Amino acid sequence: MSRSTGRHRPDSQVLGAVDLGSNSFHMVIARFSHGQLVVMDRLRETVRLAAGLDRHSRLDAASQRRALACLARFGERLRSLHAGRVRVVGTNTLRRARGRDAERFRDRAHRALGHPVEVIAGIEEARLIYLGVSHSLPKLRGTQTVVDIGGGSTEIIQGRGSRPDVMESLYMGCVGLTAQAFPGGRITTRAFRTARQVARLELEPVRARFLHRTPVRVVGASGTIRATADVLTALGRARKGITVKDLEFLIRRLIAAGHVSRLQLPGLAADRAEVLPGGVAILVEVMAALGLQRMVVAEGALREGILYDMVGRLTDEDVRVRTVRAMQARFRIDTGQARRVGEAALGLLQQVAPGWGLQRDADRNLLAWAGALHEIGLDIAHAHHHHHGAYLLENADMPGFTRDEQRLLAAVVRCHRRKFAGDPFAALPREWRSRALRLVVLLRLAVLCNRGRHSRPEPLLRLRAAGDDVEVSLPAAWLGANPLTQADLEQECRHLKAVGVRMRIRRRRR
Repeated sequence: MSRSTGRHRPDSQVLGAVDLGSNSFHMVIARFSHGQLVVMDRLRETVRLAAGLDRHSRLDAASQRRALACLARFGERLRSLHAGRVRVVGTNTLRRARGRDAERFRDRAHRALGHPVEVIAGIEEARLIYLGVSHSLPKLRGTQTVVDIGGGSTEIIQGRGSRPDVMESLYMGCVGLTAQAFPGGRITTRAFRTARQVARLELEPVRARFLHRTPVRVVGASGTIRATADVLTALGRARKGITVKDLEFLIRRLIAAGHVSRLQLPGLAADRAEVLPGGVAILVEVMAALGLQRMVVAEGALREGILYDMVGRLTDEDVRVRTVRAMQARFRIDTGQARRVGEAALGLLQQVAPGWGLQRDADRNLLAWAGALHEIGLDIAHAHHHHHGAYLLENADMPGFTRDEQRLLAAVVRCHRRKFAGDPFAALPREWRSRALRLVVLLRLAVLCNRGRHSRPEPLLRLRAAGDDVEVSLPAAWLGANPLTQADLEQECRHLKAVGVRMRIRRRRR
């Protein structure tokens, strides 16, 4: 399968990572030079995006204005530092956001930054957090547990070295829990009891997964845990790391204050004080439930993980390649047939890439992965296996892939055979729909030419494409000797006509 991400190995390149968190937006810009990342700039702004999500999961106008104003400033810095490769990821709040307003917000964010927003799944967020943390600390031979408490979700990861083994993303964060358990900013014993009970209930179904191995190191990441450590250190505690005893002491101090507006704790920023009660309630329950004795704080987090993941894609260590191979093994895909189809699809892509605007590595990779996984649904049932495969690809945890990438891959696999049903690309961003259809055409032709499932070379299929017009040419003698393939191609013309693609078959002498 494709490893085209390794074709570019520049000596120096400026990379940017933007983390659209539920509480704060972060950006880090770094130069990748001679195998190392050197940070050039960091920006952070408190946006409180999660607070703008109503009960119908719609973002209100005020939160959108705050967010877009912040992104305009981020975009200016990205342009001034000439960041060549930039990845922008949205987390819990953007995962939850629904409706046309959410799509329009992403479009406007794209324009402000000059780069599209990728909404990632919770497990992918956990993987990137672990990657960022593990690269920011000394290497460790044993098991480590990483905890990240964000505005809308909490990620817990256990692994060895830079590879995570167990990952969970829980539906609780400092913004949401503070709003739920401490309404109006009031901090009481009863409110803390409620908040801790909510956290315990979220942790109960997953805690056993983290109890099999005792971690050599426990690490906290991001704003809530860093702010908690800063306060405790300023109060003369947590010199060697945060403990449950330290957190119980801090909770008593919070309750004594009675209200977030009266929190006078050393080292605590005003914007962090508003959501600290919920964050501390989550942290103490995570440590208690998992039996974590002492937690140190890492500088690295999600945005650093994004950078290191981008570096991996630049140096032939793209985690998406490993994910595709793992799924081939898990779902018992015929890898020989997958290779034949993938190679045929990439050969067709090479013929039409300039005319169809499919010259990016992303197009080549997507088509190669679709070829590698197009028969994944056969492990469930032969009938409608393209639909089964699309469901798996859209809903499985696929490390390295964003939600939009999974939707695009699922759409291409869903449409690789038989008639098109309804609007197969309706769930994709508008700017991806034409691209998806063209990739589908290439995959369908590659599958059709390899229906025999054998390794002998197929005839040289020549392809020309301009807009919605496609011409397929094959040797006349070969078509005459293979009437079944000729009939398949004629039927394919009818199928593609239904989605606006005009394909014709031309016989040539050789």
